[in-house]
Amino acid sequence: MPDQAASLRLLAQEKILGKRETPKPETENYGPIVVAVTSGKGGVGKTSLVVNMGLTLAQRNQRTVIVDADLGLANVEVLLGLVPPYSVHDLLFGHKTIEDILVEGPFNLKIIAGGSGFQELANLEQSQRTKLIEALSFFQNKSDFILIDTGAGISRNVLGFVAAAQEVVVIVTPEPTSLTDAYSLIKVLAKFKIHERVFLVVNQAINEQEALLTVDKITFVTNKFLQNMKINYLGFIGTESIVSEAVKNQHPFVLMYPSSQATKSIAQITTNFIFLLGKDNSDLALNKRGGVRVFIQKLVKLFR
Repeated sequence: MPDQAASLRLLAQEKILGKRETPKPETENYGPIVVAVTSGKGGVGKTSLVVNMGLTLAQRNQRTVIVDADLGLANVEVLLGLVPPYSVHDLLFGHKTIEDILVEGPFNLKIIAGGSGFQELANLEQSQRTKLIEALSFFQNKSDFILIDTGAGISRNVLGFVAAAQEVVVIVTPEPTSLTDAYSLIKVLAKFKIHERVFLVVNQAINEQEALLTVDKITFVTNKFLQNMKINYLGFIGTESIVSEAVKNQHPFVLMYPSSQATKSIAQITTNFIFLLGKDNSDLALNKRGGVRVFIQKLVKLFR
């Protein structure tokens, strides 16, 4: 993917040389923290993490938006048991606005559906990409967190959203294939020096010991071969049967089983994430500076 690589190198050079324009500290430049949630391989519970973490943030009075950017294979609305009247497909190929396609979930959680089954969404033309990312500017002053549910792997679309986001959460399972693919993803991010840290969540771990062993494996190889890349462990989600039951019932487990260990795990993961972002101190405004506008600027460069 030579075009994507060239775009990533451009962003890396701007960061190293200090050419990127620094946002001014006026109030209008404040915006949400844009977080890309991704994985090296599919089937590791990425969308479930996004939905349940999004609901947890919303419960804590954080204005939260979930963008289903797993283009062509959208599942966020499925896990929430929602049937959106419109989707990103209608925004890109129809005459709908971002407000038209916005769906409200529990606790005022906002969802932008990706449009499951629309294969053309996975291969957008430049004009359509631009229309999509510019529409997101609607949330500049209307949200605290935007969670981007990306596809899995290192495709052009996935890397575009991951590189443009302010923060990256990688979800992994103890399986060797998941570990290998997650490291490959982290390696790409480190190679182009776009992100200096990633947040790690372990899913489907038998117990805490297995989760910590998984983290140790990724941390060891990252520290050995990737310079200037830090792994921040957020926590793990165990192999409870209620997680799969919630998926089958199209009802998030934080709502269906509020007293479960899985719900407690999501609560701790969310708390750790907020703490590591510095949202509990006076640096909140600095962390949020730029918001959607900076995210859009990066996406335009990556997808041009």
